[in-house]
Amino acid sequence: MKKSNVIGLTIGIVVVIVVVSLVSWFAIKPVPNLIQGEVEVKSVKISSKLAGRIEQMNVHEGQQVKKGELLFELSTPEIEAKLKQAESARNAAQAQSLKARKGARSQEIAAAYNLWQKAQTGVELAQKSYDRVKNLYESGVLPAQKFDEAAANLKAMETTAAAAKSQYEMAKEGARREDREAAAALVDQASGAVSEVESYMADAKQYAPIDGEVSTVIAEPGELIGAGYPVVTLLDMQDIWVSFNIKEDLLPKIKVGSVMKAYVPGLGGYMNLKVDHIAVQAEYATWSATRTKGDFDIRTFEVKARPETHVEGLRPGMSVIVDWDKIE
Repeated sequence: MKKSNVIGLTIGIVVVIVVVSLVSWFAIKPVPNLIQGEVEVKSVKISSKLAGRIEQMNVHEGQQVKKGELLFELSTPEIEAKLKQAESARNAAQAQSLKARKGARSQEIAAAYNLWQKAQTGVELAQKSYDRVKNLYESGVLPAQKFDEAAANLKAMETTAAAAKSQYEMAKEGARREDREAAAALVDQASGAVSEVESYMADAKQYAPIDGEVSTVIAEPGELIGAGYPVVTLLDMQDIWVSFNIKEDLLPKIKVGSVMKAYVPGLGGYMNLKVDHIAVQAEYATWSATRTKGDFDIRTFEVKARPETHVEGLRPGMSVIVDWDKIE
């Protein structure tokens, strides 16, 4: 055999051995157990208790806002009309309550007093007439009929005087305590109605409850929205975490407080995550058993982990990769 053929055969054998070795190495090389999560942030949906037309929209998507900053305002002419009605009812109730507290007018009190005095004069006159008739009756000059008439007249005048005095005392005292309390209760009821309408009026203006970033603006000026309709969504970029769905057979490697090194493709770098929540109840099954014996479904638990330090540029929806085999 020629020397060149021997060399060629040897090289061929070496190449085959190398190829077989590489294939075998790749075949038995362990595959990294990579777990993918997603960045999430706290979101707040801003809505109004009122239905109305958007009169003013002060923010746009992507804008940074501070707590207490005006986001949008509704036009609510119907509520303004109801406020006027409630205020009118309150004013009327206050007038009635004032009247009940102050009692009758001075002219009415004076008139009642004069009637009483007039009745008192009638009593005095009737008393004198009764005394005269009594003396004459006892002397036998007048019949019993005249005496009875004088006695009846005296009693009638006394009753009239007592009634006039009661009217005068009622006018002077004013309304009864029950009437005054009822009038005051009507004022409270009307004031409550005004406060309720005012609270709705205040809800026509919506302010940012947190510092955050405007994620979505669903309606624009001039559009009509319903009560409770989420108009603006705010993201609290300071309250950020990563959610993973972890198979239960991987859970023994972590616990609350565990630290994981994670890769963020959207940033091209790594960050450390600290586990602060593991769901207490499993969710859907990520793998279902195919055999009736000796096998079982593997379920999934949600795990939340937060960055240990602020990561510039980290945004909601970004993917986060963790090599589970490297968790210590």
